[in-house]
Amino acid sequence: MTVEPARSAPSPTVPAPRPTVEPPAASASARGSASGSTPALVPPGGRAAWLAWSVGVSVYILAVIHRTSLGVAGLDAADRFGIGASALSTFSILQVLVYAAMQIPVGLLVDRFGPRRVLMLGVVLLSAGQLAFAFSSAFGPALASRAVLGCGDAMTFISVLRIAARWFPAARNPFVAQLTGLAGMGGNLVTTVVLARALHSEGWTPTFTAIALLGVAVFALVALLLRDAPPQAAVPSGASGARPKVGRQVLACWREPGTRLGLWIHFTTQFPGNAFGLLWGLPYLVQAQGMSRAGAGGLLTLLVLSNMTFGFVFGRLLSASARARMPIVLTVVGSTALGWALVLAWPGGHPPTWLLVGIILVMGSNGPASLVGLDYARARNPVERLGTASGIVNMGGFIGTMITLFGIGVLLDTLSPAGAGAYSAAAFRWAFCWQFVPLAVGTAMILRLRRRVAAQPG
Repeated sequence: MTVEPARSAPSPTVPAPRPTVEPPAASASARGSASGSTPALVPPGGRAAWLAWSVGVSVYILAVIHRTSLGVAGLDAADRFGIGASALSTFSILQVLVYAAMQIPVGLLVDRFGPRRVLMLGVVLLSAGQLAFAFSSAFGPALASRAVLGCGDAMTFISVLRIAARWFPAARNPFVAQLTGLAGMGGNLVTTVVLARALHSEGWTPTFTAIALLGVAVFALVALLLRDAPPQAAVPSGASGARPKVGRQVLACWREPGTRLGLWIHFTTQFPGNAFGLLWGLPYLVQAQGMSRAGAGGLLTLLVLSNMTFGFVFGRLLSASARARMPIVLTVVGSTALGWALVLAWPGGHPPTWLLVGIILVMGSNGPASLVGLDYARARNPVERLGTASGIVNMGGFIGTMITLFGIGVLLDTLSPAGAGAYSAAAFRWAFCWQFVPLAVGTAMILRLRRRVAAQPG
């Protein structure tokens, strides 16, 4: 009702081009319109958008470095703190638990205060948590520091997705989301290539302190260069009118079948590669398969490179057609299940190198496939609650990861009472079978919700 006067607003004192573009965009943006029917509301894209995304994604890359740092330090952590598999898995479980628990609160914060402020807070928490971990010499303080780190990590990915949604046209969002995941794998590459070497040449405290101090530069980058949205679409904090209550916003997102389908897609596709890369990959390759640390590190690097390749390919496919979503998801789930079935069923528990390479290449598709869940949520929710919906979906993969990390750790300790140095190939073989439980549950939920979403109009 207030848009019509804005259209007829040209006056002799105002240049002609501005009233036809900026006031309608600002007015509609201030109302959080989700219709996208007004041409002025289409984000501009271009160099400014890529700059905003690049600054935001630098925080996500930093977060992935922090998140995956324990993946190459698991054996060192077991020696430093004198702990077994269950306690070691507690580090990653707590970090992932905090991450998952923070997704809805972070989504609400992003919707209300904008991604820039949330990213700055995330960098502070990441740096503080990693710095405390660097100087921890006992299990308790180290565990608390990983919880702080998980809280900071939780604030990054959703914020970057929100930046992309405000700066890029909707048709580009699936591709930009995959590029975001691909860039995050660059952080994982830093962990497996640089951090693993630094840890063994420089030692525990100098290595983790250096990672923590990277946050100073990234914080300055965000503070100086990042804007939440293009100037013509920016909405001052508190200017968007009446806001829905938190409970109503979360409930509205949850009632949308596309959000729930997205959550289960994220849950089912992400956890195998996550659990392997975050914690259990290096111990499995070294202790169960008898590889050197250098050889195991090379295979973990291959996991990262595979992830980046699949991210680019899936991004192109999803940008070309939304119909590619479900075929990608089901193919990745089926390939992952089949690959692990072959590896774990191999006689003697020592599969050949080519099969290990094969399952690692397949797990590289897990992360990019999980982003399809966010596509479903983005397509089925209005823009004013995208942060909340993305938070709900993003919980899925990390809940699955947490369940898997814990299950494998408990089974390893049960099957190898002698402790962390005595995990056999047989123990790892049976412990890794636990993955099929969340895979089966998640696949059943995807097939169930898939029909509901397909039955919806649009």
